[in-house]
Amino acid sequence: MVKTFMEVSPVEESDSPSVENMTADSVDKDDENNVDGAVDDKTSPQKSSLEIKLGDDNAPEFSFENENSKSPRMGGLAAVIDSSLRSIQSAGSVLSNIVHAFVQIHMAPQTPFPVTTKDLSDLSNDRTQQALARVLEKAAANLPPCTPGEEEELKSARVKIEALVKRIGTSEEGAGHYVKKDSMEELRRGHDLESAANALATVILRSRPENGITNDAVDIEFRRETFGTNAIADKKLDSFIKLCWNAVQDFVLIMLIVLGIIGLVVETTTLEEGEQCGACWLEGFAILLSVLIVVLVTASIDYAKQFAFIRLTRSLHETNTKAVVRNGHQMSVTDDDIVVGDILSVNAHNLASIPADCILLGPPISGGLKMDESSLTGESKLISKKPGDVVLSGTTAVQGSAKMLVIAVGINSVAGKIKAHVYDSTDHEGDGMDGDEDSPLFVKLEKIAKQIGIAGTLAALLSFIVNCIKGFVFEGLEPRQYIIEYIVVAITVLAVAVPEGLPLAVTLSLAFSSNKMMKEQNLVKHLDACETMGCATTICTDKTGTLTSNKMTARSIYTNGTDFSCTDPSLSLGDFIKSSPDRPKESILTLISTIIAVDTMDETTVEFEGDKMTSSTGNPTEVALLSFAHSLGENCQDLRDSTRGRSLKGALSEFLVEGKQIEFSSARKMMSWAVPKIDGGYRIYCKGASEVVLARCTHQLTGSIDALDDEARQRILSVGEAYNRRGMRTLVLAYRDLPDGVDFDAKSANILNADGTEALEVETNLTFASLVGIEDPLRPEVQGAIKQCYEAGIDVRLVTGDSPNTAVSIAYQAGILKDFHFVDGSDEKIAANLKPNVLMEGKVFRRKVYQIDDDGEKEFDQTAFDKIWPHLRVLARSSPDDKLTLAHGLNQSTLYTDKNVCHKLKVEDKISVFPDRQVVAMTGDGTNDAPALKRADIGFAMGIAGTQIAKDAADIILLDDNFASIVTAAKWGRNVYASIQKFLQFQLTVNIAAVITALVGSFAFAKSPLAAIQMLWVNLIMDSLASLALASEPPTDELLRRNPVNRSKSIVTGRMWANMLGQASYQLIIIMFLLFGGPQVFGFPPGDQVERQGLNSEHYTFIFNAFVWMQLFNEINARSLNGEINVFKGMFRNPLFCGILLITAILQAIMVEFGGKAMHVADGGLNGELWGWSLLFGVGSLPVQQIINILYGQCKASGIDGRVPSRLRSSRRLSMRTVR
Repeated sequence: MVKTFMEVSPVEESDSPSVENMTADSVDKDDENNVDGAVDDKTSPQKSSLEIKLGDDNAPEFSFENENSKSPRMGGLAAVIDSSLRSIQSAGSVLSNIVHAFVQIHMAPQTPFPVTTKDLSDLSNDRTQQALARVLEKAAANLPPCTPGEEEELKSARVKIEALVKRIGTSEEGAGHYVKKDSMEELRRGHDLESAANALATVILRSRPENGITNDAVDIEFRRETFGTNAIADKKLDSFIKLCWNAVQDFVLIMLIVLGIIGLVVETTTLEEGEQCGACWLEGFAILLSVLIVVLVTASIDYAKQFAFIRLTRSLHETNTKAVVRNGHQMSVTDDDIVVGDILSVNAHNLASIPADCILLGPPISGGLKMDESSLTGESKLISKKPGDVVLSGTTAVQGSAKMLVIAVGINSVAGKIKAHVYDSTDHEGDGMDGDEDSPLFVKLEKIAKQIGIAGTLAALLSFIVNCIKGFVFEGLEPRQYIIEYIVVAITVLAVAVPEGLPLAVTLSLAFSSNKMMKEQNLVKHLDACETMGCATTICTDKTGTLTSNKMTARSIYTNGTDFSCTDPSLSLGDFIKSSPDRPKESILTLISTIIAVDTMDETTVEFEGDKMTSSTGNPTEVALLSFAHSLGENCQDLRDSTRGRSLKGALSEFLVEGKQIEFSSARKMMSWAVPKIDGGYRIYCKGASEVVLARCTHQLTGSIDALDDEARQRILSVGEAYNRRGMRTLVLAYRDLPDGVDFDAKSANILNADGTEALEVETNLTFASLVGIEDPLRPEVQGAIKQCYEAGIDVRLVTGDSPNTAVSIAYQAGILKDFHFVDGSDEKIAANLKPNVLMEGKVFRRKVYQIDDDGEKEFDQTAFDKIWPHLRVLARSSPDDKLTLAHGLNQSTLYTDKNVCHKLKVEDKISVFPDRQVVAMTGDGTNDAPALKRADIGFAMGIAGTQIAKDAADIILLDDNFASIVTAAKWGRNVYASIQKFLQFQLTVNIAAVITALVGSFAFAKSPLAAIQMLWVNLIMDSLASLALASEPPTDELLRRNPVNRSKSIVTGRMWANMLGQASYQLIIIMFLLFGGPQVFGFPPGDQVERQGLNSEHYTFIFNAFVWMQLFNEINARSLNGEINVFKGMFRNPLFCGILLITAILQAIMVEFGGKAMHVADGGLNGELWGWSLLFGVGSLPVQQIINILYGQCKASGIDGRVPSRLRSSRRLSMRTVR
């Protein structure tokens, strides 16, 4: 998957100075004479004040020929260092240009690279500059031969590389002497490493920092063949034979195998003298064949699940994309498509995770790159990276942005080796196929399976003991002759007691639902997450991109003392301003556009076709600002490229290091970028949270620069508050001119950052340029989705980093906040008018729910939290840690056990507390959201805006980042639970009737009228089809008009027990009638007498057929769990259910008519009359269900069924919702 976002123009090589001619004087003359920073190639070397000789073993040598020469913006030693910095950088660039030109001319796309995969992998492992030197040295020695006449060019390149190798290979800090910080030697070392990294890209890997590699398929495939792919081989699958062995470990199947073997042995070895076996072996063989089929089906499903997980993993990988530069274009490619030589663009905001081992390229960005390597090293301290440093795969950028050269991928990278080792281990966990035991559904199923197993075992023992006493004590039968028969009968009873199709039903239901959810924008990573979401009682949701469309748009701006607010959706804000009679001066609009262009991250890009934005990448707020500047008629890319100290391409890119970036951080809530001015000094452009930046402004731009007095400041604040009330995010754009020699690290004694630390002095005394209001419109489907949540008894809480008024505005528009959440009589729906604890800011929330213990450590106070959360609807200005606290506190709350408090909340505040522990769903998109996503019962990560770490931590990925998809997940989750309940209702009815029939038959005739092979057909084949049929039932909106299911509530409800016992009673009445009265009524011989003669009886075949048809028609009843009158409702809209019902009916007819000895049925099957009665008994299940519904309703009305929980009488009330 490759998508082009922006074009990165290559550096014009003709503008680059030669190594011999690049001097300090030439640079200074450029500063004076060339506004765009172009370097004159014809500058005479005799005028040099500082000459750098890369060809000398001791280079660079610094010779100061004119101590009075000064840079236009720096003097004395500062001028020398500044010139040296740019000279060294240019020299390294020239080295790359020389060798790159040679490489491009003489190397075909598939020319072998001068180093091996092992060399680059060793560089990743060693991570030292000596290792980098060794790789460069080997590359220089292995450069391919050149054509005649070009030996000098190749020789020159090798000499320069060897000189560079010698310097970086012997200059390891600490090896010889101490290097003073900010000294000339440290400067030289840093730029040597930067040149080495650039040479590594150009010389070895035939890439360019500006252009990247080619996007030619042949070249990329050759790189994969040479250096490997960035995909770890899929985990080794369990063999089919191993899965068959695992399947046959089931206790019931073992019993059936024993039963089949005993049957074969008994039938073939106990023949009377002269008796022919004939087909006596068929029943035992059929039982063993049925077991084989079950084992093969189970193993096949498990085998298919392995491939399903692989497909799921691959689908997940398709959402993991990174930005690379190829052919001079920035592209989005999947992690798996990254190859060695790619230039990777990384920033700490949305492209933070590192997919392969890389080496950092220059020039260094102000503020630097800081990495979190704790996932590999366990060290929590952030690691600063400089050009030439190795950046490991699996680590995360937490501050800064940079370009990196990919040097090792897949199993050759550090993280890849670890992952491959884990995959090869025999005890691999966490692959998404484990962990089902923690699901509320599986806990309940495990409990009920254990109860059924105990009951079945007791029934089998009862049958064996009663038959032994009856036969051996009262009838005096020979034990040796009948003991095996009694064992067989007991095993038959056990076989019919256990619902063998239940595990298959659960798997089919979850798999079916997860596949359907995938089509509805929910990528389910863990199957049990489907059902868990159905139990959710609280959803804690983000705002941006989840409730809103994540397409930020500038709609208002206050500048030059005027408020411009565009309310016409067909007009852009820029067009509105340009058509306004109060339009500001062009110089003011240009300055605003320049602030936007310069003070925006490189990774944020926009592309336009005319006035229409066709694509965008990066931060949505910055995209909105860039789009606004475009609507003003400005080209932000041109503004940036023409700004010295900010341009990334062209001749000015050589001076990027002169710019000073102060990146955004949550501590400061602003970002800045300082660029050099032509007449000396700097201009710093700032943008950030309105209250933060405005507090640092002392002047304002009004055509001229005026003092910002209290009245003007209050006016801006009032306008900003009005924007907030409309749900807008407000930013202030400001700037300041700085003198020569300013200290960018100096701290302010009076101004503090948002977190209380001292502010940077350069970010104070600013000039206010504009206040911009940006809104992210609410998704049109959100209001309906939240209304559905309320009807479903699911609370929705908004957790956002936005200001209180913005959060309240969005929450009110979405329907999270209702009129009754505001104090009576309040006209404006703003934060100040909310009732206590409905809204809380993050800092207040933390202060209330944490207390300081005796050791001075913060400790979570659950009691204090329980006083807040029933009221809380909006958490504003929150941090990722607040999300974790909220998820933990809600999940652990036992407030529902305190009946007095719950009663008080209901009486005084009209708040009903859900009568069980909360099941919490949490959304998140950032790396820091990962702990909260893991802590929540169900973590939802954003598929579009989410980071890889957030996706890894989540249970479900929202492919469209849409809140409505969460409601879809809740609906499907409830449908899974309902599907399992429907199957249990169907299956347990079968088991109750079959066990009692088998017991009665064993007591009366020492043999069940339902043979073991017949019950095997019912339990394993027919019920498996029934499980698929019932699992295919689509969810209905009715599911979202019920309250969530309690964690502790039994999966079998009172209504289900009534249905099961009622239908089982009807079936038993029919079977007992046929068993004891059938021969007299229908005129066939008693089955027990016929069976003693070694024949299959028509009597017992009739019972078997009637039993199965009653189950088939009861399968229709089982679709209804709540006593619905019309049991056919929606059935004919489910073709899969109807098809399976028809197939099962056809198979049953085949079994009865042609099954013979294999199915233990009478030869020739049944006549038409008996078929008619079988169908009539089956149809009788339908009116019986209506009788059950009527009787249950009367019993419920009279209170005979027991106490109904109060929450079921509360007219579908919200679990913790305030009710008026």
